[in-house]
Amino acid sequence: MYAEDLWTFLHARASKEDAEPMKKYMRDQFEFFGLRSPIMKESLRGFLKEYGLPSRDELGAVLKQIWDKPEREMQYAGMTLVDKLKKQMTKEDITWIEHMIVTKSWWDTIDHIAKNIAGYYFMKFPEEIHPVTERWIASKNIWLMRSAILFQLGYKDKTDKELLAHIIKETKYDGDFFIRKGIGWALREYAKTDPDWVWDFVHRVELSPLSYKEAIKNIKKTKQPS
Repeated sequence: MYAEDLWTFLHARASKEDAEPMKKYMRDQFEFFGLRSPIMKESLRGFLKEYGLPSRDELGAVLKQIWDKPEREMQYAGMTLVDKLKKQMTKEDITWIEHMIVTKSWWDTIDHIAKNIAGYYFMKFPEEIHPVTERWIASKNIWLMRSAILFQLGYKDKTDKELLAHIIKETKYDGDFFIRKGIGWALREYAKTDPDWVWDFVHRVELSPLSYKEAIKNIKKTKQPS
């Protein structure tokens, strides 16, 4: 009943006036309660105060029920639940992480899941990085591929740059906007840690104009290819 209680709680605070522009902003792909960010955060705090968090054992089932709901705020709430429980992750949780990625997929959930949930999972279980990311790349699902590209966004000096380079080389020929934008974003973020490596990489490996432009956005314009 946890997911149903959450739906009822958020539905009671719905705003039809705000739901329509929120739906349009997301290209009419999802329904919305119409809970703007401050109201959504306040509502979720109220819900958690009254109902608490789901148990670790029921989290996977709760997330599946949450992802079955049409209103986008339900998925936002689901990601918050995971953020609060992710320290308890087990290796088997990759199953529901993948379900979150491939179900009701769009950038607004994928980017948070890739960095904050998948990224945390791989930090906790590094032995899973290569088999899982290879599977994601081979799937040709753009959201699994984008997640493989982006999961190291918060790693900074812990970034495996050889892995990053490999994933980019394996995905750079895909013509999808979200793949090419993701490649640029991943490189731009790592450039904050190692701009020389990124600069050298983008001039050794042929990238799409979009990926290249995004990658070097914050690197000094005076640099020249080595």
